[in-house]
Order: sequence, then C-alpha cells, then structure tokens
Amino acid sequence: MVRRITVETRGKGLHDITDQVQAVVDLAATTEGLCTVFVQHTSASIVIQENTDPAVRRDLESWMSRLVRDGDPLFTHTDEGPDDMPSHIRSVLTATSVGIPVVAGRLGLGTWQAVYLWEHRNGARSRSVLVSIS
Repeated sequence: MVRRITVETRGKGLHDITDQVQAVVDLAATTEGLCTVFVQHTSASIVIQENTDPAVRRDLESWMSRLVRDGDPLFTHTDEGPDDMPSHIRSVLTATSVGIPVVAGRLGLGTWQAVYLWEHRNGARSRSVLVSIS
C-alpha cells in the first residue's frame, strides 16, 4: 500500500509528520512490516530525530545553515534564489527516505523519536511525501 501525504511547510526547519505517517499505517491495518517514507523533492529531507526538546531542531537547523550557507558565491545554480543550491546540498547530506519497522500496528520509533520533513528552502512550500507499507 502506498499513500501520498502533503506537508505544508513554513520555510526552513523540521516539520513533524509522525501522526500523518502513523495514519497511513493505521489505514493499512498492518500489524507488522516496514513503513518507508520518501519525499518527492530535491530540496527537502526525511529524518528521524528527537521529539521532545525543540532546541534540538533549532540547533540542527543552525548547524546546517552554517555548514551550507545560502548565497555562497561558489554556487552557479541559483535559478530560484540564494537558497536554491544550498537546499539541494542539504538534502544530499541528510536523506530523502527512511525505513521504519511496524510493530503491533505502530511505527517502531523509540521513546524520543519522531519523523520529520526537513524543509531546506526559505519560503513556505507544499511537499509531497510517499508512505509505503509492506
């Protein structure tokens, strides 16, 4: 079973999509298997990260912004602005998909884990994410 979910982002940062992904697992009525989450964009990522302290997400974003700076004069791919090429690099450094075991009908995440779409662009975007249950 594969379902598409849409994630409306507010710009750069980690957006929690755990509940949306779990809803697809619930719909599949699968007690055990594998849930694959895949973002259909080259300027966003899917990551599993801490779900309790928002400082973790802020620190990750700050670190990534220092590592790959918007407007770096080395970049020639700037068709959509100074965050265009940096967003592609950030997605390469992270991941476009994750696999999560399904155990007893629930995502097999640890206590402090959540699934996030990491938006690498400055402006708000509508992102398509495929969730596959096997």
